[in-house]
Amino acid sequence: MLRKHVIVSGTVQGVFFRDTCRQTAAESGVSGWVRNLPGGEVEAVFEGAEEGVARMVDWAHQGPPAAEVTHVEIRDEEPERLSGFEVRPTPR
Repeated sequence: MLRKHVIVSGTVQGVFFRDTCRQTAAESGVSGWVRNLPGGEVEAVFEGAEEGVARMVDWAHQGPPAAEVTHVEIRDEEPERLSGFEVRPTPR
């Protein structure tokens, strides 16, 4: 099991990025979460088998059809054994 923490920049809010991410993660068998950030980025955590997490990281580089991703920052983290995938609220 591995965990990737990503910050996605570009036109990534208001384009169904979070909902499509949640659906794609469920289809890939990946746990974690996704949320908008106040600065216009999207932040996500992907946990699971290497193949599914790699698929989600690849997906984050393009996002849904209306997104225009310009940069993806990726950090490796220790897995927390999350269950399910959720859309979290924007932090204040």
